[in-house]
Amino acid sequence: MRCRIDFKYALARELDDPGFHHSVLTDFRDRLCEDDRADQLLSLSLERMRAAGMVTERGRQRSDSTQVLAAARDLTRLELVLEAVRAALEEAAQRAPEVLDGLVDAEWATRYGRPVRLPSQPSHPATRLKQAGADAHELLQRLPPHQRGPRAEALRQIVVQNFLLDTPDRLRPRTEKDGQPKGALRIVTPYDRDARRAIRGDTRWSGYLVHVTETCGTDDAQANLITDIATTKPTRDTEALPGIHSRLRHRQLLPRQHLLDGGYLSVALLHRSLRDHEVELVGPVKASGAWQSKEQSGFTRDDFTIDFDQRQVTCPNGETSHIRLKAPAMAPYTVARFRPHQCNPCSDRSACTRGTAARTVNFLPRPLHELQARNRTDQQDTQWKRLYATRSGVEGTICELAGGHQARRSRYHGIRKTHVQHILTGIAINIERLASRTTRHPHRSRSPTAFQQYLNVRGLSWECWCRQGK
Repeated sequence: MRCRIDFKYALARELDDPGFHHSVLTDFRDRLCEDDRADQLLSLSLERMRAAGMVTERGRQRSDSTQVLAAARDLTRLELVLEAVRAALEEAAQRAPEVLDGLVDAEWATRYGRPVRLPSQPSHPATRLKQAGADAHELLQRLPPHQRGPRAEALRQIVVQNFLLDTPDRLRPRTEKDGQPKGALRIVTPYDRDARRAIRGDTRWSGYLVHVTETCGTDDAQANLITDIATTKPTRDTEALPGIHSRLRHRQLLPRQHLLDGGYLSVALLHRSLRDHEVELVGPVKASGAWQSKEQSGFTRDDFTIDFDQRQVTCPNGETSHIRLKAPAMAPYTVARFRPHQCNPCSDRSACTRGTAARTVNFLPRPLHELQARNRTDQQDTQWKRLYATRSGVEGTICELAGGHQARRSRYHGIRKTHVQHILTGIAINIERLASRTTRHPHRSRSPTAFQQYLNVRGLSWECWCRQGK
């Protein structure tokens, strides 16, 4: 608005209006972070689109997720502790500089006077780590709880995760035997306590996950619009699905069919989505983790006949188990155990169970078991495969977010501001798609090339891959 006359006109400002200073943009983002205002902004735009008939409820939608890199440098353990102490000192110097009197001396100035940059092989890393832990402990003792800001709180958590208190005044670094926190809990930078380390296949990153949901109608004239964006810590996709459905229900945009990959699905979620939201989840449920399923040999659970009415399980060779035990540690699964005198004489024992124990069969309650069996049967159907193939279109949206709008790299510290970035990006993509639909010219097929004209003149047929104009 400071530089362009069209923006002044759109905002009804005078031509000589100087506009606002760029330094207050951070205040705007802070306000959008409060009370889920960014989600309300997306809901408002979707409400306008729904009123115009551009998006409807009980259609078909699809979701996928991708990694988001935090706006932070990867730090080693020593760098993390040193930088956390330095960040806490910077914060204390702003909030209560008198606390540092009598604590900071020339050695502290040398260690923490500038941002930490260590070589790949620093000198005396173990000694320096112990020294940094002692400095952090002493600084935290000087800072009362009511004077601790976010940097000091991050320092406290980093100390707890990386050190143990041997004596009242002595810290020692944690080892694997002491129990170090997992990547989903471990803080990776003092400037962003929400970022976490994550691993998916061969991909490793520090940051978050973004889940994108969009419509996927059968009408080519209708634009596929983003209906929900969720920015979360790196967790299982199944944990994000209930929140997606809750927000879509609030926006009155729940789909009839929701296309998802196997990472989002479980039998319990299939049942819960149908029961609570009347949403059919379309996607492959993960196979059993037993060795028979992994090696694709032997008798799997599907080879056993489960009679819920007679409360018995029959193996492929006709042996029947009447023992039905609840398994609290595997809830809601039930365990049926065969007896050793049934399994030991069997000629197919090696294809059924290993070791000296008899075969056990784990299965879900009847409604979930039937739902699981129906899902696995549907996966073999050609029509189901054709329907599920349309889920891959959301990967193009993920590519558009990452490649066209740099959504895979966070521009700010914290998951809340990163979520604002993703929401505004999603709204912009919707506007772009709607604008391209309204200004699109009728399709015209390409003119034939010189060689194709040569073939046409001589009556020779050639394969045409392009769409023919109407």
